[in-house]
Amino acid sequence: MDHQNNENFEAEIFTLTDEDTGKQEQFELVGTCESDGQTYYALVSVENESDEYVILKVTEADGETVLVTIDDDEEFDRIADIFDDELFADIDYDQESEDK
Repeated sequence: MDHQNNENFEAEIFTLTDEDTGKQEQFELVGTCESDGQTYYALVSVENESDEYVILKVTEADGETVLVTIDDDEEFDRIADIFDDELFADIDYDQESEDK
């Protein structure tokens, strides 16, 4: 049973293709959230060492899971706020030291 639990901690990697350039890049899943019955993924580039992440919406097309960009600005901002709270809530060490 412990072996199965360890598998849950393996990095989940997605290869995404840029619609404009056709360039493929690998991204690691760093978080998921659900809002209004919709699932969203936060992903960071495996190749670029950046603190930035992308948010994609999970949809189904022809029986396959597809990740798509969020076109609605309000929806994107709402989901970005959720991820910012979930992913970075415990990491604000600079603020803690300033408060002391």
